[in-house]
Amino acid sequence: MMLFRGFFLFIAVLFSLSTFAQEQMAFSSELNKTRYQSLVEELRCPKCQNQNLADSGSGIAVDLRELVHQMIEQGKTDQEIVDYMVARYGSFVLYRPQHSTATFLLWYGPFILLGVGLLAFVAVVVANRKRRGRDL
Repeated sequence: MMLFRGFFLFIAVLFSLSTFAQEQMAFSSELNKTRYQSLVEELRCPKCQNQNLADSGSGIAVDLRELVHQMIEQGKTDQEIVDYMVARYGSFVLYRPQHSTATFLLWYGPFILLGVGLLAFVAVVVANRKRRGRDL
């Protein structure tokens, strides 16, 4: 029993140390800190399916958070940082993909399908009314 307590205590200390060891980044201004928070919440982790850099605990997310911090402190604009990430990891890292021919269906596909569905519904209703008119 004492062995289990020691093991659980060890695990608890290990988790608390890993939580404590999270990045404590120093920013030169509050604006840079706000930009950092905005960017890491808008950029998706390349390893994770659906987590942003802020929420992901993967190694690459930690590295990318540090890189974003460095680039902000170097004076890079938000667009330069996003462009770098897209050039390096592809448009997957963007939660809101850019409008382009490659993402046309992503942005407008649901509306096109809704329109086709409405047209089909109207066609069925009109056909039923015509058929009922003949049956009477």
